[in-house]
Amino acid sequence: MSPNPLAMVDQAIDLQLSQLSTSFRFILDITPIDAEDVKDAFLAGDVDDPEFTYRDYVIEPEVLQTVLHSIDVSRVQDATVGALLRNKHRELDLQLQMLRCRDTPDFRDLSIELFGGVHKDLLTAAESILARVDATAWSGDRLDAEAFLALANEELDYYRALEPSVDIHAEIRPDSTGVMVSDNLLLIGPEASVAGDRANALIQHEVGTHLVTQVNGSHQPLQVLGTGLAGYDETQEGLAVLAEIACGELTTQRLRQLAGRVITVSRMLGGASFRECWEGLVEAGFRPGGAFSTVMRIFRSGGLTKDACYLRGLLDILGHLRGGGELGAFFLGKFALTDLPLIEDLHARGVLNHPVVLPRWFDDDATRARLSAAVRATDPTDLIQGAAA
Repeated sequence: MSPNPLAMVDQAIDLQLSQLSTSFRFILDITPIDAEDVKDAFLAGDVDDPEFTYRDYVIEPEVLQTVLHSIDVSRVQDATVGALLRNKHRELDLQLQMLRCRDTPDFRDLSIELFGGVHKDLLTAAESILARVDATAWSGDRLDAEAFLALANEELDYYRALEPSVDIHAEIRPDSTGVMVSDNLLLIGPEASVAGDRANALIQHEVGTHLVTQVNGSHQPLQVLGTGLAGYDETQEGLAVLAEIACGELTTQRLRQLAGRVITVSRMLGGASFRECWEGLVEAGFRPGGAFSTVMRIFRSGGLTKDACYLRGLLDILGHLRGGGELGAFFLGKFALTDLPLIEDLHARGVLNHPVVLPRWFDDDATRARLSAAVRATDPTDLIQGAAA
């Protein structure tokens, strides 16, 4: 292994921030542990305004904030690295403030600061999708948690065969819902049910994007590229949806789901209640259970605006490609599109290594054809592919 090109003080501060990032589980900590039980009660008409239960913190946010405030990022010597680490320090502070305000009105205000709200152009695009794309049911067989875990492990084995040092895993977790990535783990809720025509797309989204960039970032001299630089979520989610397009499986229902998330975030910020948001999705053709899950994701912990970033991130990535940009640099680690020039500077100077692995779909003729078509598309509804199209 080549010696780390960063100054010792830069390495130390990077290590402190990356270790602090992994000492708490932001998404898990703001996600209900009783969502399925509450959903059943809500759909049965027993609950009108759902209240959720959350897991206990492993370490209290106040303790972690004290540690964070002891890290002096002004000491970083490399100017580019310093800019990236200062932004990461601010983001961690916001996340920990959100955890301290979990399930209070302040949580939503902090979420807007961290993830943004819904710009008029994004809302217009989402409304156009729901108005012009007919609702269809997921088709084909469904995979339960065990079957999806087996499929995920096959994909993980593919990457381990390419590079034995790849340290990524998948497991069914009773305290998780749906399918999500946390650090180097793919977590699958025991009640998870994945439509057959969505399974590979979900694998490429979670494993081929989130875990691949975690692997590459964790092998960089700058460790926070593995845990994620400030604002990485939007670009990561956009890149992950682009992977669904690349493998030819962005379906009608999936595109409507992304649009529904944007619209629900906008309605929540406009003062609509949980039930009003749910009724709006059902009226737009969403299944009652699926509509509940979408609204739960957005109302959790007091109001989370993160789900608007999937469609926004996708449109921004497509805009980047439309302007002549390349994709390869995005697999150096987890970072925001706005930080791409800084990442390219570090890579050009030899501070960053080439990716350890690339997604299975990356270098393929069919992939290139699909992405070229997506880049040429001037309307989000033209992105639909797959069996449900």
